[in-house]
Amino acid sequence: MKVVFVTANLPHGTDEAFIVPEIDQLIRAGHEVMVIPRSPKGPVIHSQALLRYTRREPLYSAEVFTRAARTGIRAPLRSVRALGILLKSRTPKIAAKNAAVLPKAFWLASVARDWGAEHIYSHWAGTTATMAMVASELSGIPWSFTAHRWDVVENNLLREKVKRARLARFISEDGLKMAKEIGIGAAANARVLFMGVDLPAEVQRRSGQWPIVLCPARLVEVKGHRFLLEAWRILRACGVHGELWLAGDGELRPELESLVRSFGLENSVRFLGTLAHEDLMQVYRDAPVSAVVLASTDLGQGVHEGIPVALIEAMGHGIPVVATATGGTPELVRPGTGFLVPPANSTALADALHNLLQDKALIEQIGNRARRHVVERHDIVGVTYELAQAMADAAGQHNVSAVA
Repeated sequence: MKVVFVTANLPHGTDEAFIVPEIDQLIRAGHEVMVIPRSPKGPVIHSQALLRYTRREPLYSAEVFTRAARTGIRAPLRSVRALGILLKSRTPKIAAKNAAVLPKAFWLASVARDWGAEHIYSHWAGTTATMAMVASELSGIPWSFTAHRWDVVENNLLREKVKRARLARFISEDGLKMAKEIGIGAAANARVLFMGVDLPAEVQRRSGQWPIVLCPARLVEVKGHRFLLEAWRILRACGVHGELWLAGDGELRPELESLVRSFGLENSVRFLGTLAHEDLMQVYRDAPVSAVVLASTDLGQGVHEGIPVALIEAMGHGIPVVATATGGTPELVRPGTGFLVPPANSTALADALHNLLQDKALIEQIGNRARRHVVERHDIVGVTYELAQAMADAAGQHNVSAVA
C-alpha cells in the first residue's frame, strides 16, 4: 500500500520523535511511504534515515503555488466544496490557520495523486489534518488522522474531520472522551489505538555507583519540572544519593537552571539538552537508569498529558516509572506497573521515588511488570498492523502484512 504520511515538521524539529517508530514499521512491513511535513524547518535530529522518504517542500514556494493553482483549475467543483468545509471553522483565528495551509493542501492533492497514493494519513488533528482532509476532497484519495491532546482541545473542525475521515484515531480513552464532549457524536470510525514503540528483544539492568533518575520531557510548564526539582531537594535532604538527568530543552531552561542553583542541587542535577531519539534509547540500554519520572501537571482546559510515549518507551525497556495521575497517564501506568502520584505534589513525588530507589528488588519487580504490560498493548508491530489494516480497508484492500 502507498501511504502519504503528513506531519507537522518531522523529520525536522524536536517534537515528533514518537512518530518515527510508526513510519519505520510501516516501511519494514513492506508499505511505500512518502513523508510530507507541513512546515519542514529546523534541524533533522531524530531520524536522518527518513529523509530518503520525505518530500520537503516549504509551506510556501513557487512549486506549491503553481501546483495548487493547477489543481484548483482542474477540479473547480471539488475546490469549492473543500473551501465550503473550511468556512465552518469556529473562530476567525482557526479559519486563518486553515487558510494558511490551503495552498499546500491543494499541492498535496496533486502530489499524492501523481505518486499513486492509496491513503493520506495525518498525525495531529490541527492544520496537518486540514491539509489531509482538503487533499482528500480534491483527489478522492481516502484519508485518516491521529488526534493527540492539544489538537483535540483546539477543535479545529474536529467534527467535520471525524465525519470525513475513514479512521479518526485517538491515542487514549481520555482523548476520545474529550472529543465526544466537544461534539463529534457517536462516530463509528472514531476509536482508540494506542501509540506503539520499538521494544528491545531483551533487557539487561545495569547498576551504578548510585541511582540515576531520568526525566525525558520538554522544559515547558505542563511537564511540571519545578515540582520534580522540589521533590529532588526533599530526597537529597533525606540523604538519598543519586543523579537526576533532565533530557529535553525548552523555554523554561533558564528558570529551572536558576532553581537548581537556589536549591543547591548543581552536583546532582544534569541538563542533557535535546537528545536524538536513538540516543535516548541508547541511554535506556546502556546507562544504569533506576527510574524514569514525569511530574506533569494539568493546566486546565484540557492542557495535560495524553499517554506519554516517553513512559511507554521506558517501561518497554524494563525501567520502572513514577508519574502523575493526569490526562491519559493512568491508562498506561496501572497498579503494579509503576507509581502514580497526585500532580503538583512534590512530597508525594519524593515519597514514591524514595520507596522505589531504596529497594532494588522492587525496581526489578516493577520494571518486569511494566515491560510485560507494554509488550501486550504497545508493541509497534501490532499497533502498526492495526493502523495499516484500517488504511487498507479504506483503500479497498483487506489483507496487509505485519512484517515484511
